[in-house]
Amino acid sequence: MNEKFHTYKGYPLVRSGRTIYYGYMSDPYVIMIQIMSVKKSDDKDITEKVRVIQMSTDPNLNPLEACVKNAERECGLYEALDIANVWLEKALAQ
Repeated sequence: MNEKFHTYKGYPLVRSGRTIYYGYMSDPYVIMIQIMSVKKSDDKDITEKVRVIQMSTDPNLNPLEACVKNAERECGLYEALDIANVWLEKALAQ
């Protein structure tokens, strides 16, 4: 089955609840965005606070070792995606 994913700036987005994975699992790194808090606006959930985590995709690492860097920000989802894109681009360029 050929699944299509939503993308942002050329990288796939996969969401599970309040967690979004950004990037290709076949690359050395992906970014995990955890939505920490939301507010209601016109019956919609608007992201208020996120945690952005750069992770190694090396299957030999335990989860704690796989986390390369992280940050918590009071920002919306698009700003979090921009942070994720910058981190991923820098990591993959090395």
